[in-house]
Amino acid sequence: MEKSLNELEGSATGESSLGLIPAEVTSRPTWGSKVQYILAQVGFSVGLGNVWRFPYLCHQNGGGSFLLLYFLLLLIIGIPLFFLELAAGQSIRQGSIGVWKHISPRLAGIGFASCVVCSFVALYYNVIIGWSLFYMFNSFYYPLPWENCPTLPNQTVEVPECAKSSPTTYFWYRSALNITNSIEGSEMNWPMTGFLILAWFLVCGGMIKGIKSSGKVMYFSSLFPYVVLFCFLIRGFLLDGAADGIRIMFTPKLEIWKDVQVWRQAATQVFFALGLGFGSVIAYSSYNDRYNNCHFDAILVSFINFMTSILATLVVFAVLGFRANRIAEICVKENVWKVSNLSLNTSGPGLLFPSENITVADYSKWYEEVNHQFPLENLGISHCRVEDEMKKGVEGTGLAFIVFTEAMTLLPASPFWSVLFFLMLLNLGLSTMFGNMQGIITPLLDNFPKLLKRKTLFTVLCCVCGLLIGLIFVQRSGSYFVSMFDDYSATLPLIIVVIFENIAVAWVYGADRFMEDIQGMLGYRPWILYKYMWKYVSLLAMMGLLLASLIRMCITQPTYQSWNQEKGREEVSFLYSSLPYPKWALGLLISLIVVASLPIPVVFLKETLQSWLKRRRTKMYGQCEYRQGNIVDEITGPVDETIINSGHVGNGYLPVEMEDMAERGQLLNTAEDEAEEDTNNKEGSLKSVGKVCLGNCEGERCLGNCEGTGKGAWGIVRVRGKVPGELILCLQVPGELILSLHPGHSPNPDSRSH
Repeated sequence: MEKSLNELEGSATGESSLGLIPAEVTSRPTWGSKVQYILAQVGFSVGLGNVWRFPYLCHQNGGGSFLLLYFLLLLIIGIPLFFLELAAGQSIRQGSIGVWKHISPRLAGIGFASCVVCSFVALYYNVIIGWSLFYMFNSFYYPLPWENCPTLPNQTVEVPECAKSSPTTYFWYRSALNITNSIEGSEMNWPMTGFLILAWFLVCGGMIKGIKSSGKVMYFSSLFPYVVLFCFLIRGFLLDGAADGIRIMFTPKLEIWKDVQVWRQAATQVFFALGLGFGSVIAYSSYNDRYNNCHFDAILVSFINFMTSILATLVVFAVLGFRANRIAEICVKENVWKVSNLSLNTSGPGLLFPSENITVADYSKWYEEVNHQFPLENLGISHCRVEDEMKKGVEGTGLAFIVFTEAMTLLPASPFWSVLFFLMLLNLGLSTMFGNMQGIITPLLDNFPKLLKRKTLFTVLCCVCGLLIGLIFVQRSGSYFVSMFDDYSATLPLIIVVIFENIAVAWVYGADRFMEDIQGMLGYRPWILYKYMWKYVSLLAMMGLLLASLIRMCITQPTYQSWNQEKGREEVSFLYSSLPYPKWALGLLISLIVVASLPIPVVFLKETLQSWLKRRRTKMYGQCEYRQGNIVDEITGPVDETIINSGHVGNGYLPVEMEDMAERGQLLNTAEDEAEEDTNNKEGSLKSVGKVCLGNCEGERCLGNCEGTGKGAWGIVRVRGKVPGELILCLQVPGELILSLHPGHSPNPDSRSH
């Protein structure tokens, strides 16, 4: 199924009869093996969110019910759109910019928007890697530095901030972040700045040679987290209270399906878990062999991602169940001591404790029986239940750096488990960062070929720029900016990007044509269900998600969690459970959304305007008279689209001769032109019909425009045989060929020769 040039509106990439699939004329790096590629895709999609975001959502939204809802949306949204990105990248073999530019230049803004979002995410994501490095190095101390509260200098009294909170909370907010009380400007956190530099050094080292270096790193960075998760799972199952945590995890609460916000959270998690819209999936698949089975890859990676989320959730709930039991046991002992010191003027067997070593379950029964007769809460006696402790869910960084670290202090050989845990976070972060960087570097290299000559330098420059801009995240108030970027810089722009990706393939290019392209790669036609998923179900689901996110953002004022040093707890305001952003911060987060989404309409309007101007300029050529002469075969013999010899360049239709000096980019003067033309006329073999620009078009055999591009060279077009009356070449501007007769085609003044 062949796509005309008018449909692509000037796409500069050659193409085969399969529509999307371009004619491959330049070599492109490929993965060392299929395993390496799968590990890279898994490493990018399985990130820190699988460890701390998914377990939190599962816990807060009904446990087993949320798992079922997530799996349903994975089938409706996740797999079809993931397959779409894999197939597009593998067929066109370009980064995110080149893929959508190939379909239509007006859609190139989708790729640029993906690059902007990847840049925003990479900036703060590497800060989290720096935090993991800080904790990992501190894990080599025994006891762990967050196990006990520090004391005041030359005193035995604990630091008040730590005494009012907890050792792990104090270490996170004061020792690691040295956080301020608000998002307002502050000085630098120099120790964390050093770890940020180290994090960027690791990323740059893994990316320095492209996929050849990052692919090999994936063998460790993608597999090691699974080793650690299985170790934690086995150890967690052996802990007291782990069964309580697992039971709570799988207890279904189907009533949560009535809540629209739960659907929004589940869809957003599917969206981010697979890395849709970042361009990294497209970039990775573009290095595949064209006939790789990307359909199998889409299902395999999605399934691995889902099972990894369940595995991480099992580990988290087992460890949190153990932690909740230990806290409940301490609570029981404290309350038993309180009751023993109370003088209760009531009688009854229910008030007597069996013993001081009462279990948590027995204490819970006793409390429920007595509380009906006497209000124990008024006496400061609490109900120590494991379920209540488990409900105190903490998401994101709080789960990893506060709750989980506290649980590890209760384990034997706690430094060993702490090193394993933060080394796992480091590898999860690095594998995702490699994908983010590929989503930035690959499309830019494909779209700006001059950068290929300085690929290593460009990679280093990207890392240095990321480090310099990322310094805002290692201020004392930097964690507030991390939260802002995490909440607002990616969510809405990525949803918009994926919606336009879906429209581009299913409606602009055509779902049926895309299915035929995939059939040409795979050797079989994918399930017809994908066609309707892309055209209707997934698209409508994404639009619903966008609408729900916009409504939530409009009706809920953006807020952030701030830490109050004097009170030793997170600050709250009169109206909100957290502090509202100041006006300048609101302006910043709105600008993040706008800047990330802006390339889509800007590029569309730019290309539309350029197309309109070109149509205006070409109207003058309506005066040209086009006469049917001998077809090209009669003039030149059979058309050969290959390069005739080292001194000739094929234009796809006619043999074109170009002088060596022109091939080197030197312009032939008039005298040389005339002399050359006279010589050839005498020989009777070649006839000059005009001077055009022969550009190499990034390795493609085509005619291009030399003016202002720095590419290509001026040359003289000559054809064999009698020219007058048999072939008409019309030049729009010097260097641009407007018309060339092709066997079986009628003259078309709007077409361009490629």
